[in-house]
Amino acid sequence: MNTFTVSFFGHRQIDRPFEAEERLEKIIRELIRNKEYVEFLVGRNGEFDQLVSSTIRRVKKTVDDTNSALVLVLPYLTAEYINNKTSFENYYDEIEVFESGHFRSAFQQRNRSMVDRSDLVVCCIERDEGGAYKTVRYAQKTNKKVMNVAYRKEMQEIVSI
Repeated sequence: MNTFTVSFFGHRQIDRPFEAEERLEKIIRELIRNKEYVEFLVGRNGEFDQLVSSTIRRVKKTVDDTNSALVLVLPYLTAEYINNKTSFENYYDEIEVFESGHFRSAFQQRNRSMVDRSDLVVCCIERDEGGAYKTVRYAQKTNKKVMNVAYRKEMQEIVSI
């Protein structure tokens, strides 16, 4: 089976979530319809991550979703996950805990690992600063396809899926 892997990155707070959600939904729907199997890699660290997860779950309810998985990739084992393991397992199709060497670099290492696994990186980058921005720059340097669903047109790079 050919797996097409997509990772998602964005700022903790986004300015125009409804527009981003509309663009996300189109991308997700197209991927599920046109790829043999899609693995959606997500974090859980801000508004964009929550928007992505809820959009994927909503789309999966309206189309045949046997060819996709919503995968939560945690940078380390968190108390939130430990205390709510059943809820997490009911919400996500799979959960991975990325074990990094040092707490301070855990997010960056997890994000780079997600990018390295991905065929496509979907982001919501509205500012040229922060961890999400650095991760997307890394994706561009490693020649990954990048789609920005942010409202700011000058920040968007649209590529074909």
